[in-house]
Amino acid sequence: MRVPESDADSDLSGTEHPAPTDILVPDEAQRVSAETTTDAEPPRGRAALGRGARAFFDWAIVVVVALTVALGVRTFVLAHFVVEGSSMATTLTSGDRVFVNKLSYRFGDPGRGDVVVLHEIRGTNERDLIKRVIALPGEEIEIRSCEVRIDGRLLIEPYLDPTVVTPGNCGGDFGPLMIPEGSVFVMGDNRPGSQDSRALGPIDDDDIVGRAFVVFWPRADWRWL
Repeated sequence: MRVPESDADSDLSGTEHPAPTDILVPDEAQRVSAETTTDAEPPRGRAALGRGARAFFDWAIVVVVALTVALGVRTFVLAHFVVEGSSMATTLTSGDRVFVNKLSYRFGDPGRGDVVVLHEIRGTNERDLIKRVIALPGEEIEIRSCEVRIDGRLLIEPYLDPTVVTPGNCGGDFGPLMIPEGSVFVMGDNRPGSQDSRALGPIDDDDIVGRAFVVFWPRADWRWL
């Protein structure tokens, strides 16, 4: 039997058939995706609060770490002191601010010529002094007419101001004195106006706070020591 032309044409022309009910059309997929995303996102106010809290927490950590490092440096590594008085004139003058390396003598011994800060306790009084190391353990020091001799040899001291330290104005002769182990003999650069080891005796190493290495203020006085 011959198929009617009308039926054949209809079958081959790609007539659209209803889509199966189990296939998701694009519009529906987009709608479900949008609904899912909307449900998962927190409200804008809550998100902003979360970002603000995280930023505050991050900055709090930065501040705490910075303060901890600064405190550690101040306690164990570096300190600054303000010079009072004229015992180190003219190397240092009253009001000069110096940085002190507190680790200098953790890994080595004081050297001759070092400018050091020492902590003195006399009875109930405590004070910090700044002086220069002149003689080391095991050495004999003697002072005659403002000239310092170490084991009988004249000590050359280019840091002294000849207008401040002149023969006969250093408060009299001193020594000879042998410096015991674990201590140093210190003096101020202003020999006529300094209370130092000539009166205090040798200074124990444990009483040395550290080595002053730079004048950082005022700017006009900036220099290495």
